Amino acid sequence: MNKTGLWRMLCAALAGLTVLQATAAAADDTVDPLASVRWAQMRAQFTGADPLVFDERVRVIAPEVAENPLQVPVTVDASALPGIEEVVVFADFNPIEQVLRYYPSEVPAYLGFRLKLQQSSPVRAAARTRDGRWHVGGAWVNTVGGGCTAPTGGAAEAGWATHLNEVQGRLWSSGPQAGRLRLRILHPMDTGLIAGTPAFHLDELRFSTPDGRLLMRVQTYEPVATNPVFTLQPGLAEQGIVVEGRDNNGNRLQQRITP
Repeated sequence: MNKTGLWRMLCAALAGLTVLQATAAAADDTVDPLASVRWAQMRAQFTGADPLVFDERVRVIAPEVAENPLQVPVTVDASALPGIEEVVVFADFNPIEQVLRYYPSEVPAYLGFRLKLQQSSPVRAAARTRDGRWHVGGAWVNTVGGGCTAPTGGAAEAGWATHLNEVQGRLWSSGPQAGRLRLRILHPMDTGLIAGTPAFHLDELRFSTPDGRLLMRVQTYEPVATNPVFTLQPGLAEQGIVVEGRDNNGNRLQQRITP
């Protein structure tokens, strides 16, 4: 074979390789839009080899700059994405990456909360739909840091043990916030990363109707902020919402919140 023939064969092979690479990229759209050096580790840890796509319908609403790393407000709104079975929230550069998981049942996949950040980091939400595909959204949050290893002061408050797991909440039945539930739970939410202070945090919350229909289940971990605040959109519930939960020491809570 002459040089011209060899050149043509080489060009054809390179063209075929380019097509294969383009096809693979289209089938596995996992180039991180937040350009985190830890994305490959985060994907392996939280979604494994399951199909994954970055999806604008999974919105992570957070401040671009968080002045208080102990109380960073975040809202995950995946209500535009149908068929969600599970949502996991994590922060790439936290020493404890996993923040919480929630499982919407008869309510939108919407949850507001506050978390601790150890340093500036992407905060992400990965929503798994019934077909087994993960849909990922996220936002960079810049902060001075130290949120996971600084004393929270929760257990230093006078009488904290007496009021442990008390729930304060409101369910709006009218006005611009109609159908919204917001509650605050008194708990130190210690990460266990401070010498002499073991991990002590809420473990699970369940939101139900008074007749027992489960609306949402939330699993919470150490990075959730002290005296956590949660916001849901359960819709109008004339009879109220029942909140039940426990922490990792077995202490339980139960409260009925009415409009």
